[in-house]
Parts: sequence; structure tokens; C-alpha cells
Amino acid sequence: MDFSKFDQRRYPTVSVREGYGEWARTYEDTVLDLMDLRLLERLHAVDWRRMARAVDLACGTGRIGVWLEKAGILSLHGVDFTEAMIEGARRKGVYDRLTLADIAVTGLDGGTFDLATMVLADEHLADLRPVYREAARLLAPDGRFVLVGYHPFFLMMVGMPTHFDRAPGEPVAIESHVHLTSDHVAAGLGAGLRLVEMVEGLVDDDWIAAKPKWAAQRDRPVSFAMVWVKEHSAR
Repeated sequence: MDFSKFDQRRYPTVSVREGYGEWARTYEDTVLDLMDLRLLERLHAVDWRRMARAVDLACGTGRIGVWLEKAGILSLHGVDFTEAMIEGARRKGVYDRLTLADIAVTGLDGGTFDLATMVLADEHLADLRPVYREAARLLAPDGRFVLVGYHPFFLMMVGMPTHFDRAPGEPVAIESHVHLTSDHVAAGLGAGLRLVEMVEGLVDDDWIAAKPKWAAQRDRPVSFAMVWVKEHSAR
């Protein structure tokens, strides 16, 4: 669904590749752990220490890779299509391999990973189905696909796109799309995956302490996490 009908900020908008190429330098200064890492810590359907091989789709600067390593992942492969982000991930030193590629067409061997993650990237995809199919292809039977996303409610009701400051006082939005929860369910089921857990993050005291202007958004869902399992018979 086109985000423009919900956009209340009307920032200049750039493509995903251009936006993340520019944002890479300051990305980790602006993305809060409350958005994603706190949700990962709440998940019960993933035994991280049993996930021997993992692929981090849209790995960005490697924030998630660092968390995964601390959680007990033994072997980690990162994929991103933005060179500046890949360079940031390389500096983290937690990835065994990094691949510059489209996350929906990675070129990696199928059926070889116990875990696939994709964090804060789904809103930039016009169609969810290709990345769900790719995650299912990459996973071994009984493997987990963990997706953390920007909540569609927040995109639709608050009208705030993913954005960064190109310069002080110069916000720039990155191309975004709205995907309902039902869109994720359809894409996941269509790829032969089974949804086993979902959690949502709300704007709470911690959020408001970090972003006082968000007080008006208290108790609204801002992000979500899903855990999918690849069935033994899935392709």
C-alpha cells in the first residue's frame, strides 16, 4: 500500500539505496534499541544458542549482527544492497561473510541456515512475497525466520515515514510502503512458513524519555516482531 496517502510530514523522499547510503554514517546514532532489540529480547520461540548458522537480511551497519553474536549465534552471514551499510557491518567484525545483494535474490545456497533475520526493512519493500520466499528457501527444515518491522498502525495513524537528517534541520524520508499484518501472514503462509509468535512494542515511558515529543503517541504500537518456522515439507 502506498504510504503517501498517510504521509503527514511531507519530507523530500529518496530511494532506499540512496537514503541508506547517506544515512549509514549516522544511522546508529538515531535508531533506538527500543525499536528492535527490545522486541528480539522478548521472543520465546527462538532458542538463539541452537541457531548454529544465521543469515541477517538487510544487515545494515551490523547492529543486529552484534546482538545475534551476543545471543549465541555461532556463524553469521550478512546481506545488504547498500555498500556504505555493508562497510559499517564489516567494521563490527561479527560476520563470517558479507554479501552485497538484493535481500530477495541473495544468490546464497538454499536450505543451509537455521535462522534468518530481517529487521526494520519490510516497509521499504513494495511486495513482501519475494523476501518471504527467499527466507524460506534459505532456511533448513525447522529453521526460524525472525522479522522485526515498523508497525503499520504507526505509519498509517501517525504518518511518520522512516527518515533521517541529511543536515541539521533537513529531514529526508526514505521510500516507504504500508503492509498490514494480513499482508505478512499471506506472504509467510504462501512461502510455506508457519507463524509461531508475534510481539508488539508500544510507545511507553522509555520511549518518551528518549523522545519527549512522542508523549502524544503513548500506548500506540510502534514496532512488531514475528517468528516464522519452515515446515519440513516447505520448499
